[in-house]
Amino acid sequence: MTGILQHSAVLSYVVAIGVTATTISALKHLAPRLGLVDTPGGHHMHNMPTPLVGGIGMFFGFALSLLILQTPLSTMLPLFAGCALLVVVGVFDDLHELSTRARFGAQIIAASLMAVWGDVTLRDLGHLVSADIVDLGMWAVPLTVFATVGVINALNMSDGMDGQGGSVALIAFGFLVLVTVSAGRETDVINLILLWLITGTFLIFNLRLPGRRRAAVFMGDAGSMFLGFVLACYLINLSQGDQRVITPVTALWFIALPLYDTVGVMWRRILEGSSPFGADRTHYHHLLSGLGLGVNQSLLVIVVSAVVLGSIGLAGQLLHVSESLMFFVFLGLFLAYFLITGVAVKRMRGLAPLRCSGI
Repeated sequence: MTGILQHSAVLSYVVAIGVTATTISALKHLAPRLGLVDTPGGHHMHNMPTPLVGGIGMFFGFALSLLILQTPLSTMLPLFAGCALLVVVGVFDDLHELSTRARFGAQIIAASLMAVWGDVTLRDLGHLVSADIVDLGMWAVPLTVFATVGVINALNMSDGMDGQGGSVALIAFGFLVLVTVSAGRETDVINLILLWLITGTFLIFNLRLPGRRRAAVFMGDAGSMFLGFVLACYLINLSQGDQRVITPVTALWFIALPLYDTVGVMWRRILEGSSPFGADRTHYHHLLSGLGLGVNQSLLVIVVSAVVLGSIGLAGQLLHVSESLMFFVFLGLFLAYFLITGVAVKRMRGLAPLRCSGI
């Protein structure tokens, strides 16, 4: 794995950090004139207008850093095309608040490009429920698109508090770096390190650090769709084929927390007779805030939870625990999560409106 420390790789890491930071810094000052600003109100949990430029910075940081590498660009074109489409649509959404249909349409097109053109397809679910591999056959492409759109929106819904979406993505990329290093997948390691670095660079602007009481920028829909898309791409690609690095169920564990939250919130809305795509204040970051935790305290709980869940998946992978057992444990923890958060939602609705703890 000496390739990850070769001159071109190290230079690409420097470019990733430098371009991301420079682009965000420059656009942060232009954002008000461009209209790329998120204003408080509704279900938003911030109280000051904030530039929505983090996603643009991360996309340019990733794109330009890849040009430094010796990887044939033809292999990256489907990923680039999907990312570019989602970033452009995300910027328009941040500017004009596009319809749900338009956002889903763009996500479906990007996922289809990845599956058909890039041949990154969810062909099987591994030994999910039995000793036999669950082969998807003719359902491979449709379920790939469904899974990709699901991950994109799970990350989007998890981006509700300063540092939250970026931290969840950073943790998932970190676990993927670990498994690809152990598998000797050098190209994947370098690309994932780049994604880890640009996400970490964005977080420097997005976290509430000492001396800064609120985020300097948000990633916006452009950022959440970009990160969700590339994360889905690598989770699928690394969990398929004869040379798979992880099992499909391990991929679920690496993004367990945003999946639990998204599916749980949508399921609860359906049971209550409302639209699963509506907006409310019952996400896990809202519940933590309603318990009186501040932003950084809530973020610490979320980060620790995401690390613990991902570590369970990693341990199951390394110890060769039965995939079906890991899957049923995953479902069991989701049920426990759903029941506990359901009680929390009812209690807070009965006591008082959810508090924002100064967010």
